[in-house]
Amino acid sequence: MSKASRSGLGDFLRSRRERLTPEAVGLPPGRRRRTPGLRREEVAELAGIGIDWYIRLEQGRTVRPSPATVEALAGALRLDDTERAHLRAMARQPEPRPFDREHVPDATRRLVENLSEPAYVTGRRRDLLAWNTAATELFTDFGRLPDEDRNVLVYLLLAPQARQLFGPGWTEHAKHAVAQFRTTYDQWAHDPGFNDLVKRLLDNCPQFAEWWNQHDVIGSGAGCKTLHHPTMGRQSYHYATFQANEDPALKLAIYTLTRQRGHSPTTTEPENHRQHRP
Repeated sequence: MSKASRSGLGDFLRSRRERLTPEAVGLPPGRRRRTPGLRREEVAELAGIGIDWYIRLEQGRTVRPSPATVEALAGALRLDDTERAHLRAMARQPEPRPFDREHVPDATRRLVENLSEPAYVTGRRRDLLAWNTAATELFTDFGRLPDEDRNVLVYLLLAPQARQLFGPGWTEHAKHAVAQFRTTYDQWAHDPGFNDLVKRLLDNCPQFAEWWNQHDVIGSGAGCKTLHHPTMGRQSYHYATFQANEDPALKLAIYTLTRQRGHSPTTTEPENHRQHRP
């Protein structure tokens, strides 16, 4: 496990420890706490491991927890299924390998280009690797952007037209996208390409730093989102994501316009109950 990976593991454990209260895990509140969350010794006790061992994990020192220890920590920290899978992935992180931008197979590219619905393909770093005409009309002409700007996070967090397109739901969409990216980043924290992207977002999007430091992780999925297009108006889309067989790092996103009989396109569920993936 690389130094960056150990540091990410420690930061994740600390962020989850600080979110818990003694009452949430069945412990008495005890004396007044100077910092939020559980103490390190309380987590170690709940997980049945030594306090020195746990401190070494949080400090990112050279230790490799066993699968049993990982599961014990996940239980002690009350992790949900996505967080538990994330902890397992970080704990078993193999030796670092360099990141190369993925290649979209010709068959997949032709499929995307021939779809009538807006669709695009992204890679591990959320780079936009392929898209169709409908996606260009809905979002922006990604083909006119420089390579470093063809990225979901760069578009969503830094492009002014993206904030206008997502309207009042921009914050929720953007925060969700950051949590999705965090799930992958913590396994590539050693790589300059990933770190350069994070630095760019930290330097240019004030909200990103707050969300990034929360260490939230969310898996991919499907949902519904409402967009406010400058010419097409307010429209609601269902979207779904699919993993490519040729390369699991590739994900295809397809948007389907939602219509209600006798009404203009509108949302089908409350804004705060949707899942989002830009």
